[in-house]
Amino acid sequence: MENKSRREFVKQSSLIAGGLFATKFAGANFFSGADDVIKIALVGCGGRGTGAATQALSTKQNVKLVAMADAFKDNLDDCYKALTTGDESSAIKGKVDVPEDRKFTGFDGYLKAIALADVIILATPPGFRPIHFEEAIKQGKHVFMEKPVATDPAGIQKVLAAAAIAKQKKLNVVVGLQRHYQNSYNELYKRKDMIGDITSAQAWWNNDGVWVKKRKYNMTEMEYQMRNWYYFNWLCGDHITEQHIHNLDVVNWFKGGYPIKAQGMGGREVRKGKDYGEIFDHHYVEFEYADGSILNSQCRHQPKTMSRVDELLIGTKGKIRAGAANITDHKGKVLYQFNKKTENNPYQTEHDELFDAIAKGEYKFADAENGAHSTMTSILGRMATYSGQIIVLDKAINSGISLQPKVYDWNAAPPVVPDDDGLYAIATPGITKFTLT
Repeated sequence: MENKSRREFVKQSSLIAGGLFATKFAGANFFSGADDVIKIALVGCGGRGTGAATQALSTKQNVKLVAMADAFKDNLDDCYKALTTGDESSAIKGKVDVPEDRKFTGFDGYLKAIALADVIILATPPGFRPIHFEEAIKQGKHVFMEKPVATDPAGIQKVLAAAAIAKQKKLNVVVGLQRHYQNSYNELYKRKDMIGDITSAQAWWNNDGVWVKKRKYNMTEMEYQMRNWYYFNWLCGDHITEQHIHNLDVVNWFKGGYPIKAQGMGGREVRKGKDYGEIFDHHYVEFEYADGSILNSQCRHQPKTMSRVDELLIGTKGKIRAGAANITDHKGKVLYQFNKKTENNPYQTEHDELFDAIAKGEYKFADAENGAHSTMTSILGRMATYSGQIIVLDKAINSGISLQPKVYDWNAAPPVVPDDDGLYAIATPGITKFTLT
């Protein structure tokens, strides 16, 4: 095999090694090029996209960024500048090969970028993730996509359908729920039986909040919402979905399942006004699993309040404290303590492992299904806090509810528009309802 190029290996071999399929990949142009370069396309050139591209290009494999796409040219240009002249550009020097004719803008630029690469990084606002992921899998590409993977039940179903096709095609898919690639979390997971059966859990994402983008003169409503995407549900899903998914996913992972129903409360107490779109500034949700165990979840964006991002799992024999990276009995005796000196950078590790598998021709990662179900957990919570009702998973995920616009165009009307005072309608518990089949 040493005498064969990776391209020959991918085209000719199908074998089982170390329990993993090393099989022919679906992409017709896989490892295209004289140097067997793994070609990368970046779709979504904001801060997270820039970071993900840097991490992909920092792997040990023979990789090159060959195409970029973003709705906004200034985002793309800023990202390109950061990758080629920024603080970390020296580490990835020579790995960015994106001339002007491979820089694509607008709502349909992703189609052209995906066609030019072997591996696609999806890092746009999450409302676009389902259609971008669907297209990447349709074109036979491996994928790294950021969380969350959708903002509504219809999007979840689209991702699940594409995930099934990705498995059939043996396409590696990694989702940016990076705690799955973090040493401390994996060591705690290996030892989770030390606490017996998990009977309850708590999860927090409480902090001050994030950026605000001001409306500028002559912006269309579509452009304003796209620029200020964090505050509109069709793009973001509210912060319970965009951020708190990390903590919800950890509990799902350790529980080995997903909540079947939820009820809770939430609203806007501090972050009010036209600059903050339609999302809440706090959510508190009681999730129930099939075995009757409860996850109490809270997330908050309120400055000068308690800040905590963490998970606690309580079992019949003890507790797992993820932030402290330890396991104790119910009297507080430490049964296991992770050595934090051996912690890794999980953002880098998820790319290291993905590109290692691709270079070796291994089918190893199928994260999309879990990413979809944990995203749905967060959506379930949002539906519960918005309505004040008990929301059942089966009905919610099969409801067909979509928050997406009918047309993606700069002059089209987004799904929500402001009133004459510039304010957006806010969900009201007890009044807001969802049609669930």
